[in-house]
Amino acid sequence: MTDKPRILVIEDDLGILTGVSMNLNFEGYEVIQAQDGKAGLAKAIDERPDLILLDVMLPQMNGFEVLKELRERGIATPVVVVSAKGMELDKISGLDLGADDYVVKPFALQELLARIRAVLRRKGTIREDPNLKFDDVVVNLAAKTVRKAGQDPGLTAQELKLLLHLCEHPKKAYSREELLQAAWGYGYEGTARTVDNFISQLRQKLETNPDEPKHFVTVRGQGYRFDP
Repeated sequence: MTDKPRILVIEDDLGILTGVSMNLNFEGYEVIQAQDGKAGLAKAIDERPDLILLDVMLPQMNGFEVLKELRERGIATPVVVVSAKGMELDKISGLDLGADDYVVKPFALQELLARIRAVLRRKGTIREDPNLKFDDVVVNLAAKTVRKAGQDPGLTAQELKLLLHLCEHPKKAYSREELLQAAWGYGYEGTARTVDNFISQLRQKLETNPDEPKHFVTVRGQGYRFDP
């Protein structure tokens, strides 16, 4: 979604992590790093990269557990599994869990880069129009800016983070707990009331009629949904 896609590399082998990261930087990508599954999951949730390179044999949580957790949370970030586990059953397991591609170690660097480019193209990482519009509001998902009737509505940093998450996943109902984890970060100890308050603030600042919201909708018994 930007001119410089962000790639999260989750790899416990420091030599591979460093080498892959250097080459990705050289190719024009912004790189985020993690050396265990738990830290990688947290960064995938907090940082919202454009693509994840995910090793399987990781400390804390293995790569398949990380992938399963991401997909169960409704996080559709493209994932390329990079693993020494090259048996057909391993590949099938990774793809069934929601991986977009599976590369076996040792790999040729140019092949890995080509697969990354292919996945990013398929997922439409670079959008022709990054703007999402509803009523008189324009949210630029690439620049992470908001305008209402051409003016800055004065969102706080946390309100913007919650808004961007909802706008990136329109029509999807989220529980309050899922929104806490997505917008506040993995392990954040907030309450359902925290989410309620922030949704109320978004309604006040962005809805035409905050008392009868059309876009930040309450889903009875579950949580909230964003309808463009």
